[in-house]
Amino acid sequence: MRTSKLLRTAAEQYQVGHDPLRFLRVVVGTLLLAGTAVAVLFAVTGVAPRALLLAGALWALYGFVTALISGVLEPVIDFAAEAFSSVGLMRAGGGYSAIETMVARGQYEAAAEAYRERARERRDRVAATLRRAALLTGPLGTADGAVLELNRLREELGTRISAGDDIRIGLALADIHEFSLHDPGRAMAELRRLIDRYPHSRRIRQMRSVLAALKAAHFGR
Repeated sequence: MRTSKLLRTAAEQYQVGHDPLRFLRVVVGTLLLAGTAVAVLFAVTGVAPRALLLAGALWALYGFVTALISGVLEPVIDFAAEAFSSVGLMRAGGGYSAIETMVARGQYEAAAEAYRERARERRDRVAATLRRAALLTGPLGTADGAVLELNRLREELGTRISAGDDIRIGLALADIHEFSLHDPGRAMAELRRLIDRYPHSRRIRQMRSVLAALKAAHFGR
């Protein structure tokens, strides 16, 4: 089933801090929505009845700008990032080459322990834990342990968790529940949680397509 590939691709592509247009999206969205609200207020209170026309124009502009960012600017940036990565201008492997060498040699337990140690460093905590979870789920055959560690990580981060980290952890959990623990209900619940919590995520369409694929695979719809 190709769903597994879709889910894993979504998790891999959603890198930490890999949303360079987030600030632009927030600023533009806040300004336009605030302007729309003020215009509606002026129209409703009678201060400026024609302000309702301005509210409609601002709302339309908000939709246009959002579509421009999501449909044009983001794909261009994604393509550029992929191109730079392919010619070696971006840092490859995220600094885990030594541990990846252990994995290549079949030293899975040592690699998993090395990832645990790297996860003690704040900046590597999420990435190292996700890589460790992949080893636990795969060659080490302890998917339940991977789920426990990922859930613990998310709980410990609490309200400090970034959208990117939350999505990466959630997609990893969905992948494990679906393809390792064979629990599609939990996998779909995790995807639904992410979709509801981050409706404006740059990966929202991909997450929705994965959820739809899982529903079709298990329920024929």
